[in-house]
Amino acid sequence: MTRSTLSSTASLQAGIVLARTINLLALGLALTLCLWMATGLVSLMIDLINNAYHNWEHTAEQVVVRSLMVLALLEIIRTLQSYIKLGRVRVTFILDTALVVLISELMGLWFKNYQPEKVLLSLWVIATLVVLRIVTSRFSPESAEI
Repeated sequence: MTRSTLSSTASLQAGIVLARTINLLALGLALTLCLWMATGLVSLMIDLINNAYHNWEHTAEQVVVRSLMVLALLEIIRTLQSYIKLGRVRVTFILDTALVVLISELMGLWFKNYQPEKVLLSLWVIATLVVLRIVTSRFSPESAEI
């Protein structure tokens, strides 16, 4: 074997090891997020049962905010699954995650004293992300293949 063949083989093996390591890390992160989500759901249910009749307004706020956070975690896990399966991250999944997080932040403002400028800025960012989401769905390479 020549020296260039050996170096290209070593480079190829290093690339394979790196790709497998990244996939394992992404899988570990997805599993960790699933466990975190499960503990959050259990905590939410326990708080809901314990506080259902005492402080209903606060309990409703916590249910809404925590439920939206679980939805955001689901979107992150979906993005990680897409990366593990396809070897790349789809922009639409990132936009979905950003939208869920921003909408949950906006819902969190609903229960607090908020500044109108902050709400308008959040609404503008959400509207921009929705437009980007529509554009990426419309001009996605996967939609052209169908």
